[in-house]
Amino acid sequence: MVPRRRHRRSAARHHDHQPRRGAFGPRAIRALAYEAGTYHIDLDLEIFDHLDVVDFGDAHCPHGDAAAGHANIRSRVAEVASRRIVPIILGGDHSITWPAATAVADTYGYGNVGIVHFDAHADTADIIDGNLASHGTPMRRLIESGAVPGDRFVQVGLRGYWPPAETFSWMREQGMVWHTMQEIWERGFQAVLDDAVAEALERADHLYISVDVDSLDPAHAPGTGTPEPGGLTSADLLRAVRELARRHDVVGMDVVEVAPALRRERPHRERRPPPRVRGARRDGGTQARQRRLIRRVTRHLVFRRCPHVRSSSTPTPPATTPSPSPSR
Repeated sequence: MVPRRRHRRSAARHHDHQPRRGAFGPRAIRALAYEAGTYHIDLDLEIFDHLDVVDFGDAHCPHGDAAAGHANIRSRVAEVASRRIVPIILGGDHSITWPAATAVADTYGYGNVGIVHFDAHADTADIIDGNLASHGTPMRRLIESGAVPGDRFVQVGLRGYWPPAETFSWMREQGMVWHTMQEIWERGFQAVLDDAVAEALERADHLYISVDVDSLDPAHAPGTGTPEPGGLTSADLLRAVRELARRHDVVGMDVVEVAPALRRERPHRERRPPPRVRGARRDGGTQARQRRLIRRVTRHLVFRRCPHVRSSSTPTPPATTPSPSPSR
């Protein structure tokens, strides 16, 4: 039997000044959380027989004030984690992982919480555009603060062209472990997942999961700030998170970089304009005028080519009775 645990879901709306950032992820996730049912088909269980879930509201993140926003996130998550309730934070850009995971580490102890991080990017830059609290720096801030040491990190799904080689050298010095999409392609996702789960189990007593939706291929999650082709499938990510939750003591989780305004909508099929008719006005003539012209042209052609055809509107001359021939 799965132990009954309490979960609270909170949302952090925060963004920096990157050109493709979006601050409406939490709102969109809530709007799409339709009531599809509570019975989990794969696991054969009724979810709310084992879990209590509460929407704990938003953490206030003033626009343009990252320090205040992060402080509010840390305080809000601490209200949940300190009661040994599992917080699930919805973002928002990835910088929110710094205060959120720190609040969880405050409860369970620095160094006692490991992170499995699904992302296309390592997010271990030192500084981006003069910003120490950017969406590309949270993992370095966690390591430098001591809340989550480098050897407690397992990253899955890295690919693309960032960060540079010197950043990966720093990551090796910290004892971080990562699995690239190239490795997943060569070995298979299940083999890499087994290694990632084992590495997470041996590195920390408790686990925090951080899911950047750009770990998914843009075909599965186009609405994100920094999409990278060649990513995970949604099926793989769902099963990876499920396996971690079944085998580890998950004490916190976030889902970040959801930017619904950037998703690609299916283009509407444009209606083709009506064919041009010789003599029709090109300066915005009405459709009724064009239809009348088409009827006149069509009638003219029919009468011209088929003289025996008469329009239904043309009166038929009355039948005449031949006059009797005069008697002889």
